[in-house]
Amino acid sequence: MAWSEHRAIEVQDLIVIRPQGMYCPAGDFYIDPWRPVPRAVITHAHADHARAGHGHVLATAVSEGVLRHRLGAGLSLQGLAYGEVVLHHGVRLSLHPAGHVLGSAQVRLEHAGRVWVASGDYLLSAHDERNPTCEPFEPVPCHCFVSESTFGLPIYRWPAQAEVLAEINAWWRANAAAGRPSLLLAYSFGKAQRLLAGVDASIGPILVHGAVAPINDAYRAAGVALPATLTLGDLPDRRALAERLKGALVLAPPAVHASAWARQLGDFSDGFASGWMQLRGARRRQGVDRGFVLSDHADWPGLQRAIAATGAERIIVTHGQEAVVVRWLQEQGLQAGSFQTEYGSDEAH
Repeated sequence: MAWSEHRAIEVQDLIVIRPQGMYCPAGDFYIDPWRPVPRAVITHAHADHARAGHGHVLATAVSEGVLRHRLGAGLSLQGLAYGEVVLHHGVRLSLHPAGHVLGSAQVRLEHAGRVWVASGDYLLSAHDERNPTCEPFEPVPCHCFVSESTFGLPIYRWPAQAEVLAEINAWWRANAAAGRPSLLLAYSFGKAQRLLAGVDASIGPILVHGAVAPINDAYRAAGVALPATLTLGDLPDRRALAERLKGALVLAPPAVHASAWARQLGDFSDGFASGWMQLRGARRRQGVDRGFVLSDHADWPGLQRAIAATGAERIIVTHGQEAVVVRWLQEQGLQAGSFQTEYGSDEAH
């Protein structure tokens, strides 16, 4: 059944929670469901939001490459441009930039004079800056805003992106001068590409883990400029690999830390790029030399800015620090509640 049929259903809320995930009763479809459903809208391709097994999927056209890589080439996918409207069972549905990763979207639903927006994951902070590898967050006016709250505590306030990238470049440059590689741990989809787009590629060669390479290809195919990268497998000769690793930046997912793969790098310095590095002691618990505070999610000021920009009088908070954010919203005189979801289980933020 295509995403175009009309059926009038009157319901009080445009989004409710069912065992399968967030559900739109008026449109009879789900948003980022965690169990297989006949019809799903997927906000972005991170594993906690994009699960396999759905009958038909609606997502941004620019996210198709990453979604097919992660969910399979046989995925039944209808791609939309940002702002393009689909009318389904009387619900006007459109996708709007979230600034999180390539193709990430907020879902706008309009029915019977009411507008709801489900944010998915989004990036906004106190600084007027953006993730250079995707479209920036776009405030969407609505009556009810369903917002993530991954970093919904006042302690989370991101430093300026340029400052963090300068720290990473200085660390890499110092390691290169000492002739050792810099292993930078970062999530393979989104964070790794943001780092690649932002670091100074003139410092030395850049190698990536095999989990990062195909995502890089999907970004490049979507028109995102990234510096040239190699994998360890591209240099099977051990002598050539050892020579290339001197002064190299190596991007890999956090799961490889202290693994046999990492031991191939020899004597290296390691760092971790994540919003969790804001917390005192997080770097020590990760067991790395350096921690860099860089997140693709909204910080505390960003959450406040995003919510205020929607003009919504009702806010529903999902995964993260729901109780803290709900209490703060209620103190501002807003109607606030929460949804219990299965989001937030991705590898790192």
